[in-house]
Amino acid sequence: MKKNNGIGPWLFDGFNAALMLILVFVTLYPIYYMAVISVSDGIYVTRGDVKFFPAGFNWEAYKTILKDPAILRSYGNTIMYTSLGTLINLAMTALCAYPLSRNNLQGKAVFTFLVILTMFFHGGMIPNYLVVNNLSLLDSIWAILLPPAINVWYMIMMRTFFSNIPNELIETAFIDGANDLKIFIRIVLPLSVPVLATMTMFYAVWHWNSFFPSMIYLTDKKLFPVQIIMRNIVVAGQMGNQNMAISGAEGVMVSAENIKYAVIIITILPILAIYPFIQKYFVKGVMVGALKG
Repeated sequence: MKKNNGIGPWLFDGFNAALMLILVFVTLYPIYYMAVISVSDGIYVTRGDVKFFPAGFNWEAYKTILKDPAILRSYGNTIMYTSLGTLINLAMTALCAYPLSRNNLQGKAVFTFLVILTMFFHGGMIPNYLVVNNLSLLDSIWAILLPPAINVWYMIMMRTFFSNIPNELIETAFIDGANDLKIFIRIVLPLSVPVLATMTMFYAVWHWNSFFPSMIYLTDKKLFPVQIIMRNIVVAGQMGNQNMAISGAEGVMVSAENIKYAVIIITILPILAIYPFIQKYFVKGVMVGALKG
């Protein structure tokens, strides 16, 4: 006999679909609106005439940004900080997580306790600044890259992933004459692509969006990341051509709002472009690293 489920499941599915569409709209509309403002004529933006579609479509705001040496230099700095910082983070996190994942480590419980303790108790901003200053790292890229070399929570996730690698593989490698370093490089890391991809995404996003360490440790404007420039534009309005710029070729007005939203768009685009390519590793790495063990 055919079972009649009634209209209930259809209503439930319809409600879920409507809710998801609303959440997608709420999430994506701010990005869409900023993109629309960035490609609209500054006259319409200043008058508040831009609603859902661009008014006076043009690329002048992006052309203005690409002609600004400070923004281009800061964009390059951000790419450098993100690339080097992520490599340092992955290396330090993996080198800390792997020994703590092995049961034969002497004093494993003590080391684990000391590492986890730093999640709840730390020196604070002023002691960190004094340490960086005493190490002569101020106004250098190392002031940005070395202090956050390891995130303890990410290290715990990676340690959990490493602990689920079968001990038989490692014992067999030892029997074949491999040492710890060779096992780590030849066996553990190739089996850990999902969690490494996840950590790469986490660390890269953190470095890309980070601006507070740069505010504290950097005074040389040539070392500023793009987030500092963006903050100055959005919060303080500090830009040489802040008020308005007229394009000589097309007579299109570029307002401060155009510049502000254009900088925001080019800042978030790289992360949005990279994420789809590592999504499968990202999801698997989070699930395995967080739940197993």
